[in-house]
Amino acid sequence: MIALDGVPADDRGLLLGDGLFETLLAVDGVLADLDAHLDRLAAGCVTLGLPPPNRAEAERLMRQALADVATPRVAVRLTLTAGSGGRGLDRPAEPTPRLFATAAASAAPQGPARLALSAVRRNEGSPASRLKTLAYLDNVLARAQARGKGADEAVMLNNRGEVACGAAANIFWVRAGRLFTPALDCGALAGVMRARVIAAASGLGVETAQVAAGPPDLIGAEAVFLTNSLIGVRGVAALDATDFGPNALVERLAKAL
Repeated sequence: MIALDGVPADDRGLLLGDGLFETLLAVDGVLADLDAHLDRLAAGCVTLGLPPPNRAEAERLMRQALADVATPRVAVRLTLTAGSGGRGLDRPAEPTPRLFATAAASAAPQGPARLALSAVRRNEGSPASRLKTLAYLDNVLARAQARGKGADEAVMLNNRGEVACGAAANIFWVRAGRLFTPALDCGALAGVMRARVIAAASGLGVETAQVAAGPPDLIGAEAVFLTNSLIGVRGVAALDATDFGPNALVERLAKAL
């Protein structure tokens, strides 16, 4: 793997979004869920047909980036591109991926989030919908729509009109005391924190149903919350005109994590 000294103009990640990334939370220098993130990156490489990065080198680059940020709570991003290539879509016969890490201060979220339904759809038929690829423009546009409505995060539907995810988060909801989240084949990312929530809920004796559901299921829920590696479990105060109050199960899960 090549550590970043500058991305050349023929980098496939830059030109085509050909690559993957992981974002980790570091608190007081500790990289949270490091193995789970590197496992997911390696699995994504298999799907994309790229050689996986050396784990020791990946960790070294992340710690090097982390050392440059003098705050206790840091977002560390590990980026893997397919490396340099010629003009067009075809990769070189033996691609040489480019690996680099960056870090920035990351404040904890303050209070519950407000959500807005986005018109930007998630393509559940694409393998990329279940990976953290470098092609994140749909997510950028969805978040921009949400911000334009005064919300913190978007709710993205897939092409079948089913709830898939937030622009940068997995979505859960509570109904009749049960926990629900979109199934992966709805176009949801297999989030590291998503997996931890499902495991924590099981430890509390609560089964998580992974389902195909529409916006009415969210609107009719007792509570909705978001998860990702930087926010952990973040409750939702509203989805467009529908308000949600505090919920004991959400609070228990946040405490458990």
